[in-house]
Amino acid sequence: PITTRVRAILMPKPLDEIRDPTEKFKSLKKVSAAAGVKIVAPGLEDVIAGSPLYAVASGEQLEEVKARVGEEVESVRFSTDRAGIIVKADTLGSLEAILGELKASQIAVRMADVGDISKRDIVEASVAKVSDIAHGVVLGFNVKVLPDAKDEALKTGVKIFQENVIYRLMEEYFSWVRSLKEEEARIALEALVRPGKIKVLPGCLFRRSKPAICGVEVLAGRIRPGYPLAKVDGTFVGKIVQIQERGESLPEAAQGMQVAISMREPTLGRQVREGEILYVDVPESHIRNLIRNYGDTLSPDEVECLKEFVRVKRKTSPYFCLGIGLKV
Repeated sequence: PITTRVRAILMPKPLDEIRDPTEKFKSLKKVSAAAGVKIVAPGLEDVIAGSPLYAVASGEQLEEVKARVGEEVESVRFSTDRAGIIVKADTLGSLEAILGELKASQIAVRMADVGDISKRDIVEASVAKVSDIAHGVVLGFNVKVLPDAKDEALKTGVKIFQENVIYRLMEEYFSWVRSLKEEEARIALEALVRPGKIKVLPGCLFRRSKPAICGVEVLAGRIRPGYPLAKVDGTFVGKIVQIQERGESLPEAAQGMQVAISMREPTLGRQVREGEILYVDVPESHIRNLIRNYGDTLSPDEVECLKEFVRVKRKTSPYFCLGIGLKV
């Protein structure tokens, strides 16, 4: 806290009293609440915009008031080692309002301060980004980004949000977080093996082995390169290496499509025969994840296919996917 002695209290003159541009203010001996004034006093250069101002009648109260001011300011301005975002604002009041919005939305804050966005702020955000990409941001309300901060942000990939309206700043950040989570969920879903059921087409055994190539019809769900396949007795057959349609490689084949697949492990005519039904051998952990977190992304044919596959696996493993909430 800054301690000083007021030398003058100045109040702007009404417009109709301004004649001489050099005399825009009139001097006051005292001022009451809800008045906008200019204070002249030494040592005010480093005062933070929006910080509280107290008048102390005696020296005995000074230490008590200084402690109170320090507590008020430090409750808004802080720097920690915990995970969270960086917040910068032009005044303590606006900073406090932003922190209130973030707290209500359960967004953790690593550092909050008044002033323009500096290189230090970007460095702090880059540290937080290591543990959570959503924390690698700086929210700036009505402040500038210093040149070295811009360079550091480009280098470290820290995202900066700037606005002069608080609700817009919050909405931009929350929208970005939502899109980030949606993308993370999409990537996590893509990594899961989804259910699928295929039939080996009669007369479509193109190569017996190394790799075995045959024509199949996707009866339910989908298949992708890398997916493991199993027979109706649960026996592992092999992994799909490639999927082709009319000579073109495909990233996946969905229900109703007729395509050619290749596998390295089986020999056609021995382990796999014409007309045979095969299932995607979905790992148990993937099934639980799909049902628990991505059930709304499963089509009706995928759900039915999943039930069939669970019944197949339970022939040899009675407790397979027990308690997942899927009526089989």
